[in-house]
Amino acid sequence: MKKLFSLFFALAFVLMLPAGCLAEENRVQIGALQGPTAMGMVEMMRDRADTYEFTIAGSADVLTPSLIQGELDIAAVPANLAAVLYNNTSGQVKVLAINTLGVLYIVERGDTVQSVEDLRGKTLYTAGKGSTPEYALNYILRGNGLDPQTDLTIEFMSEHSECLAALMNDPTAVAMLPQPFATVAQSQAEDMRIALDLTAEWDALQADSETPSAMLTGVVVARTAFIEENPDAVAAFLSDYEQSIQFTLENTADAAALIGEYDIFEAAVAEKALPYCNITFVAGEEMQGLLSGYLEVLYEQDPASVGGTLPDEAFYYLG
Repeated sequence: MKKLFSLFFALAFVLMLPAGCLAEENRVQIGALQGPTAMGMVEMMRDRADTYEFTIAGSADVLTPSLIQGELDIAAVPANLAAVLYNNTSGQVKVLAINTLGVLYIVERGDTVQSVEDLRGKTLYTAGKGSTPEYALNYILRGNGLDPQTDLTIEFMSEHSECLAALMNDPTAVAMLPQPFATVAQSQAEDMRIALDLTAEWDALQADSETPSAMLTGVVVARTAFIEENPDAVAAFLSDYEQSIQFTLENTADAAALIGEYDIFEAAVAEKALPYCNITFVAGEEMQGLLSGYLEVLYEQDPASVGGTLPDEAFYYLG
């Protein structure tokens, strides 16, 4: 999170510059992260190379400067980062759609964790300190009566691979991993199992809410200037993206082969992980309702997680 804030002082003013029309060669420039957000784009990568040019990155820190500088028109980013970008660039990005629901899972070697309460006294390894995974974990722990500071030991690592290594070295530990890394973990040891689906745990806590939110991982955003200057291109993108996501969901084997071909993730792992990746497409007012509720949960824990304040209605692109 601190890295992102440091970028804004140097780069935020760039978003005030004229955006220009479509990118070089009239192709829309799209950025996505290795994982579920890019997995949902593979049909577009295969069939619409004349319309879209894709940049696949390992972290949001790589995509953010390119988006701010206008080198990308559209980008798939973590849900809370979209709010941070909006707040810290005076509204120079808008969210177009939700593309990934929760992808976080508790993984263990053995059969000791059947509920959130069973995490009490455990050592849990995870990445994502100061970002969405930490806030989501804390919300679920507290909602089940556990204090993240005292009732278990949470060890934050810099990468998911480090969490997996720690889990392999300590058979009594547990780890919180996103897909497809949770599937990778299962391939490392015969006794490795997915113990808890944190999306289901979130939904259980929200069941009695008058306006239930969903656990979200990723959204797709666009530069506001790009939207204003290219409304037809934005509408076409949303249509193409929804179709591509449907392809990924309905043709797992074919989609996994493309995921491997485009170096998004190993095809064999992708095929096993896709049913658990919660790839989706939600736009319009439904998107606004789910995302605003999710951001409110994060804001209540730490306002900085959404850029200091909840985004106003202009943040949401409703078509």
